[in-house]
Formats: sequence, structure tokens, C-alpha cells
Amino acid sequence: MSSEVDTLPDDDVDDLEAGVHASHAVTATPAQVWQHLVSPAGTEALLGDGARIGNKGEPWRASDGSYGVVRSIHPVEQVRVTWHPHDDGPLSMLDVQLHPDGDTTRVEVYHEGRGIAGDPRGDKAHWDEALGRFVGGLPGA
Repeated sequence: MSSEVDTLPDDDVDDLEAGVHASHAVTATPAQVWQHLVSPAGTEALLGDGARIGNKGEPWRASDGSYGVVRSIHPVEQVRVTWHPHDDGPLSMLDVQLHPDGDTTRVEVYHEGRGIAGDPRGDKAHWDEALGRFVGGLPGA
């Protein structure tokens, strides 16, 4: 797994500052990874207990108070959701992309903007852990 802190532009959100990128290659097809991503267990691994990814425009909420709205969904490729750590939390975007790479699928997670801990190191640690839970929950992992 690799991760880095960098600046990522976004035309959907005006108040973005920095972004965190986490990535992990898994021995599974993009379709298998997608099925896990949209399953309750996969969604909860990334977004938190109780979170569910629905259709574009539908809200999601986790039991820890984080919430957002599905902004775009492209089956077997990408899902983007707004992400707020709590009711008064800053707006940010979470972009999850799946890329076939030989016998593996690379799962890319981009968190753009202010977020969880209010600092890039805290955000990086949060998404590294979330991606680890997600990948660890894949069948055969």
C-alpha cells in the first residue's frame, strides 16, 4: 500500500485545500472489487459502520456521524461521494477508482479537501486504515 499527500484540483468543490491519496493492488478482477465496494461490508470498511452507497444524489450516513451524498457512480470504475466528518464538518470529496493492472486491480482512494482530522497527516492515516480494512475484507484476501 502506498499513500501520499498532495494537492488535487476539483471543479465540483470550491473550498478544497489538499488531498490524500492511498492505493493498493489486489488479486481480484475489477468486477469482484466493485461488488465488495457496493456491498454493506465493503462500504462500511471505507465509510464507517452503517454507511451504504446508493445511487447518484442519494445521501449516506455512518454511525460515527460522518455523512455525504453520492455525486457520481460509474459501475466497476469509480464512485465519488461528498464527505463530512460530522454535522458541522467541512465539505470534502472522496473518490474511489478501480484500475485493472494485469492480474490485479489497483484500488485508488483520493480524499480531496479538509476532512477528518483537519490536517493531511490525520487524513492520510484515516484513509490508509480504511483502505486496509476494505482490501482485507475482499473474498480470498
